[in-house]
Amino acid sequence: MRRIFTLVTMLLVATATVSASSEEASSLGEGNAAFRHLPQYESYLKNNDDTVMTEFGGSVPHRKHDDFNPLPIGYKHAQPYLKNLWLGYPFMYHYDRARGHTFALTDVTKTDRVNRFSEHAGLPATCWNCKTNTMPQLLERHGDDFWSQNFHDFREMHDPVHHTVGCTNCHDPADRMRLTLTSVPLKEALARQGRDWREASRDEMRSLVCAQCHVEYYFETGEHGVAAKPHLPWDKGMNPEDIYRFKADGDPERDGFKGQFVDWTHAVSKTPMIKAQHPEYEMFHDSVHAQAGVSCADCHMPRVRMGPVTITSHHWTSPLKTEDMIRTACAGCHDDLSPAQLRERTEYNQARVWRQLNIAQEKSVRAHEVVRMAMEHPGVDEAVLAQAREKVRKGQWFWDYVSAENSAGAHNPVKALDTLASSQQYSDEAVQLAIRATGHAIAADLDAPIAEQVPPIREHSRKLQQDEAHLASHPWLEYLPLLPKAEKVWDGTERVGRGEGKEGSGDAAADYP
Repeated sequence: MRRIFTLVTMLLVATATVSASSEEASSLGEGNAAFRHLPQYESYLKNNDDTVMTEFGGSVPHRKHDDFNPLPIGYKHAQPYLKNLWLGYPFMYHYDRARGHTFALTDVTKTDRVNRFSEHAGLPATCWNCKTNTMPQLLERHGDDFWSQNFHDFREMHDPVHHTVGCTNCHDPADRMRLTLTSVPLKEALARQGRDWREASRDEMRSLVCAQCHVEYYFETGEHGVAAKPHLPWDKGMNPEDIYRFKADGDPERDGFKGQFVDWTHAVSKTPMIKAQHPEYEMFHDSVHAQAGVSCADCHMPRVRMGPVTITSHHWTSPLKTEDMIRTACAGCHDDLSPAQLRERTEYNQARVWRQLNIAQEKSVRAHEVVRMAMEHPGVDEAVLAQAREKVRKGQWFWDYVSAENSAGAHNPVKALDTLASSQQYSDEAVQLAIRATGHAIAADLDAPIAEQVPPIREHSRKLQQDEAHLASHPWLEYLPLLPKAEKVWDGTERVGRGEGKEGSGDAAADYP
């Protein structure tokens, strides 16, 4: 009887939620479709093309760790150890090359990082912040309570096409479509720097509107800040060393966390880790181009001819995709070089950054593995091992700052290479400290190449983690918990099944308050 009562109660709650969602959805408006009469809208629709690659990026949504399949599944320029390095964190389940902004809402509702096998997402509603144009409405209705709500509660109310990132994220329709900021986290970060975005020049705004999402951030904790609210860590500076120092010791009242900030603990080395997001703005802000007064829009939104008018292109993509795009975006300043020369120079830098990126990646994997060996060695010096873990944390952060930035060094090749050099140094120091923590007892076991000691994890997902045989297929996967069997509840914005709450949900990530 108690079981029947529970099921009835769940159905009533679910029905009420769906009804409320439907009612709220009707008031979200038509979103981007309201601006379909503007000439810019035609160029905006070009973001729907997910078929064109550049040498190191592009729009084809391949798996970013997959170097063993060709496009469209994998790609030759991959990072094979991504799943190893994020072990224990939702990124280990799914990390694809991002498509255009028009796919932002579709892709976030289909990613395996969000738990679609449960009624509870395991990640907060914060994840909508850079995927939809409805954030002002959602925050007006829910206030700061919005951030920590269940991500799933907002699926059905959103239209994947009309409510994805678009016009009103950057333009104010009530003020002649002037550039505006709608991102609360960015406004607050600028205010802490003593900057009023409303006094920014138009050139500054042509980068700031991009900085609403293309930035590093973390979630404030419920104990000190607003639970799961995004916070930009710029108070000590925007470079990787500055942000690392910032996250070492938070001021509860100012930063929304206390002590060392931790995103997750790595399953193998038990190191408290931090995850970089997508710090394109931070990488670019002190580059040669930025110092010359170039904005994000100058390269990614050049002036183009659309019928009888010249407009700013709203096809937000790499200018390296075609020679015409290179000419349009770059020739205004580099008219002495051909599109072929400009592409060659950019790819020259990217190739060198990419090589060092993968070296840094392998060194981070080795650091985790040597710390694992040390911590499982009898009589290990725990104090020295703690120092090793700090270097592991730092080495991976510096690698991830470049990896997550997505331009393969194109935005700032000097800083990218310097950051990767630091990553490699910290990972090497972690290895030496871990060896010292065992009195050099494990040193003789470290001669083999890292690919032999720890091969890349080729396949892993939430569904696979429900399979005991899969967890036994790789020595590092054995450090993960076996998840209960569960069927998918959500597919995109549609419900395909009905879960039973957090119990048996198969969610490895911590729930937010």
